[in-house]
Order: sequence, then C-alpha cells, then structure tokens
Amino acid sequence: MTKRSGGENRSGRNSGRRRDQSRKGAHAKKRRRSTAKLSREKSVVSHSAAGRRSVRGFGISERVEELAHALDLAPAMVRKLSGEILLWGAALENLYGWSAKEAVGRNSHELLATQFPAPLAEIEAEVARSGWRGELVHRHRDGHHLVVATHWVLHRNAAGEPVSVLEVNQDITESKRTLAMIGQREALLRSVLETAPDAIITIDPRGIVQSFSIAAERLFGYSAGEVIGCNISMLMPSPYREQHDGYLEHYLATSEKRIIGIGREVQARRKDGTIFPIELAVGEVKLDSTHMFTGFIRDLSARARMEEDLRQAQKMEAIGQLTGGIAHDFNNLLTVISGNLEMLEARIDNPTHRELVEEAQGAAELGGQLANRLLAFGRRQPLNPEPTDLNALVLGMIDLLRRSLGEQVRIETRLGEDLPVTIVDPGQVENALLNLTINARDAMPKGGRVIIETASTDVDVDYVEAKPGFYATLAVTDTGVGMTPEVRRRAFDPFFTTKDPGAGTGLGLSMVYGFAKQSGGHVQLYSEVGRGTTVRIYLPARTEEGAQAAPVSATEESRSGAGETILVVEDNPRVRRVSVRRLKELGYAVIEASNGADALAVLDASKPIDLLFTDVVMTGGMTGIDLAHEARRRQPGLRILFTSGYAEPAMIQDRLPATNTAWLGKPHSSMELHTKLRDLLDS
Repeated sequence: MTKRSGGENRSGRNSGRRRDQSRKGAHAKKRRRSTAKLSREKSVVSHSAAGRRSVRGFGISERVEELAHALDLAPAMVRKLSGEILLWGAALENLYGWSAKEAVGRNSHELLATQFPAPLAEIEAEVARSGWRGELVHRHRDGHHLVVATHWVLHRNAAGEPVSVLEVNQDITESKRTLAMIGQREALLRSVLETAPDAIITIDPRGIVQSFSIAAERLFGYSAGEVIGCNISMLMPSPYREQHDGYLEHYLATSEKRIIGIGREVQARRKDGTIFPIELAVGEVKLDSTHMFTGFIRDLSARARMEEDLRQAQKMEAIGQLTGGIAHDFNNLLTVISGNLEMLEARIDNPTHRELVEEAQGAAELGGQLANRLLAFGRRQPLNPEPTDLNALVLGMIDLLRRSLGEQVRIETRLGEDLPVTIVDPGQVENALLNLTINARDAMPKGGRVIIETASTDVDVDYVEAKPGFYATLAVTDTGVGMTPEVRRRAFDPFFTTKDPGAGTGLGLSMVYGFAKQSGGHVQLYSEVGRGTTVRIYLPARTEEGAQAAPVSATEESRSGAGETILVVEDNPRVRRVSVRRLKELGYAVIEASNGADALAVLDASKPIDLLFTDVVMTGGMTGIDLAHEARRRQPGLRILFTSGYAEPAMIQDRLPATNTAWLGKPHSSMELHTKLRDLLDS
C-alpha cells in the first residue's frame, strides 16, 4: 500500500513537470514568432517626392504599404488618437497647403485650427462606437477658412485595442456658400411673398397650386394648406371654373396668349362663396421642360365701392344742382301765381268763386313747400345757422313727436353728455328730426320703438364721406322692416319712395341729406331687412369750444394700452384691418378672426384673451351676440365690447350678456375705442 502510494506520487510529479515544460516551450515558440514578425515589419515607411509620404511609429506590411499608396492620392490622413498625424495624403496638401513633411508628427486639430460642431469628447465616443460623419471648419495655411465634410473611422489592432483614426476630408466650402446664397434668396422670396400687399399664387401646367401667399390667404379666406395641391379653378366662379383648364391646354398647345403678361379684370370666388372683382396679371417661367405660372392678384372690391360711391355722389350732386335750379325758378313762378290769386281774392264777392281761389292758393302753398324741399336737397335753401344745443332741441320736440307718431310707437332718448355746441339752423334740424321719426313710424306698421340719440365723435375717413374733424351727431333708429340693398342705394334720391301713392313725396330723406351737406356735415344710413334702420346726421362742432373738444387732444399717456390682448372679430377685412391697426397703435396685443368659428378656435387654443371686440352682424351663421354667449361659456369672466353700424344697442339689449359688456357704434374714433376698452378692462 505504502509503495504503491509513493509510486503514484512520483508518477504525478513527473507528469506535472512534463506539462510545465510543454507550456514553457509553447510560450518560447510564440515569442520567437512575434520577434520574427516584428523584425519583418518596418516602423517608418518613406515615400518618394513623387507623392510618397512618411509614416512614423506605425508598422505596416507590404499590403498595408499598398494601401498607403492609395490613401496618398485621397484627401485622407491617418492620425493617432491623440491627434498626432501619421500619414498625410497628397490631396491634403492641395486642400490645406501643408506638405507631408510639415504635417506629419503635428497635432491635426492644432495644425488646422479645427472648429467642431460638438464637444470633441462626444465625437470621439461616437467614433469608437460606429465612426462619425459631419462637417468641420478648418484653417488653410494662408489663413482663410474652409468647410469640409469629414468621415472618421477607428482602426483597432488584433487585440481590439484602438490604434489610429482614418480621417477623410472633402472640401464643401463652395457648395455651402451656394446653399447659403440659395437659402438667402429663398428667405428673401418668402419675405416678398409674406409682405406683398397683392396676392401671389403659383400653379403648374395642370393648374395645380404650388404656392399661396399670406395676402392670398387674407383675400380668399383659405389657408395655404387648403389650396396647395388643388386646382386653381376652386378660386373661380362659373363659368371660369369649368373653362380654366381648357385655357391652359390651349395655351400650352398653341402658345396663344390671352392673359399671360398683361393685367385683366376678372371675377374671383372666396371661401364663403362671395364673388368679387380682381385685377389679375400672370407671369410665366420655364423650368427645364415644364412651365410654371405666377398670378399677381389685386382686390378691386374697395375700388369698386369707391367708384360706386363716387357715381352716387356725382349723381346726387347733378340731381341737386338740377332740382335746386328748378326749385328756384319754380318759386319765382309761385310768387307770381300766389300774388295774383291774393289780389284776385280781394276782388271776388261770389262765395263759389272765392272757394275756387282759396283752393288754388292752398295748392300754391303746397308747391312752395315742395320747392323749399327741393332747395334743401339742392343745398340752395336759405339757412340761418346759430349755436345750437342738440340735446335741448331734442327735448323740446319730444311732446310734438309723441303726438305725431301715435301711441303704438315708444320714443326713447339717449342724449350724450358734454355734447359740443354746433353751428346749424335749428329749424332745419327740427324738420330733419320730424321727417326721420315719421319715416321710422311708417316702417313699423305694427308699432315699435324709435331711439333718438345724440353724441360727439371724432370722424376720420375710414367710414364716412366727411372731412376729418369733431362732430355732433343726431341719430334716429327704428325697429322696423329695414331696407333691401337696392332701396338703400336709392334712399336719398328725390321723389323715390316705397310708400303707397299719396302717402309720401319721396323728399324727406333727400331734404335731410341736402341740409346736412349744406351745413358742412354728412348723413349715414344703416339698414338691414328685418333689423331696422339707423339714420345718423353729422354736424360740425363749434371749434372754439375748447373744453368740449378736449378729448381729441388727450395725452399720449391716456391713449396707451397696458399690453392687454384683444381678440378682434370682424367679417369685413377692411374694417378689421383698421381696427387691428388702431388697437396696436394704442398699445394692445391683437389676435384677429374673420368670423365666430375662428374666434372660438382661438379661445379653445387656450390663448389668454383679456377682451373680445366683436361686430354684431357677421356672415358665417354666427352673430356677435351668439359668439359672446359661447365665449362666456368657455371663459366666464371675459369682457366683451360690441360694435355695429346696423343696429343700436336698444334693439338687442335683451340678448346681450348682462355684465362686463359695452357698446360702440360705427364709425368711431380711436379715442372713443380706447375709452370704452379702458372702462371695461379697468373695471
């Protein structure tokens, strides 16, 4: 047992010695192979002046040497992780101006004054993971900078340890400069498209919209996203809508120009369906093998309205001159007739004959009244202007008006405070007030309300055809049937009436118009079918009343807003632009909407709104009052300022929200608007 055990121990020791010797032999053999391999490699490879470069401290085989030859022709370098350059390609000498002799051994980041797009540590971490591509700014040997597109790849040894970085750089300075110039030109073009007052639309040969400027959005009511990609014919009424594509096809086939290169007045169609006049000029450009067309569109609606107003004013002026002249001559004839009748009457004793003369004399008196009305319209009646207090005049006529209008008509007065004195013929003001209230009564066959209102206002040219200045106004509003657009256009024409034969001469409004014009003022008429009528007379205020005119010269401090945000809702683009401009000049932030739905979208977007400034009568199915109630449901404390030229607040008082609301009639001055806003916002 003991011997066997000892033999086994010796055998184990011998076996262990053999294994140790075997391991030592393997290690020695491995060291000999490594030594032989290292002896075959070279630590420095020198290239000829014809393009070969030196590589220091980096052993390479014959295969690697061939690769170095290839890299020598590329804009590439091999560098240590520390940045020390090991290999410098010939193309880099052309790129940076540094020769291989000058570059090898130096730190590449310092040599080229590299500007990195991110911290170097972050870039190196990405290189270690998967390589890195990006852009760098380098400095040329002569000092100028250049932009390169670079690609960094990490080289690892057999043990997986990072050894060097291969960096390939491509000069993109000119392409970057070109792209920057293109970007600047695109930005300039966008700026032109965004600020041009005329709408600009671009289409392709199929009529598909490619661009739609901001002015086009305002003009047509569509957003760019709703139009781009659609056929331009969507902006046209019939029959142009159906014929447009045929026009394009005919032009592309025959090159026969009908509208390209020239301006032309045509009809266009807004999103809400309204048709309006435009001036259209079309330009063409050829891009490669295709055509692009650019339309420059100017809204002629305002010009059409101005032309219509001018025609109306010219018509009224011509009729006034004619009727004034006729009335003057007619009065001369009536003087002869009436005088002779009077003398004849004194010589007649027969009662029957006397009755005939009296009948003729009564007709002459009526003729005289008619002539005086014609003179009033023609602005040739004799006036006796004097300082007049409109409030006192109205109060002095209330009893007479109540008797004239009857029990079915309720009269309400809304007399302005601190009303300025106006220089006017008080008798003509009384006649005008009587005519207007009688017209109001006749427009309410089942009875209703008549509101007589006085106020002072600073008139500008945005709304009325009167000289800018300070005016006292007298307005009469009824709750009657209202007028159609055709009736409104002819309301001031002499002898035009909608009353039954014998019920009116058609000279009441004509006389009011002529009297106001002759007095240096103006008349405005607002009416809508089913919503009543307002006639407002503007009479110049007495300028020497400095105390009463003080609101016009209010200090700039009192005119400044506190930066509150006002949501302006107005369907008339022209009026909306005026309101927005005024509010901004007063120091308010403004968000605008063209209808109730857009306004509610603003409120739903959780934008902070301090006050809602909305028109009452709007297109789109939602009135300003409907909008107010919906807005209050979303934002209970919201302050609301209503405005309208078609109705007075008394007409809709029962439908208005009860608190934090106010009313401002059209037209109004900036000071009147600011005062109403401060009253609401400061309460």
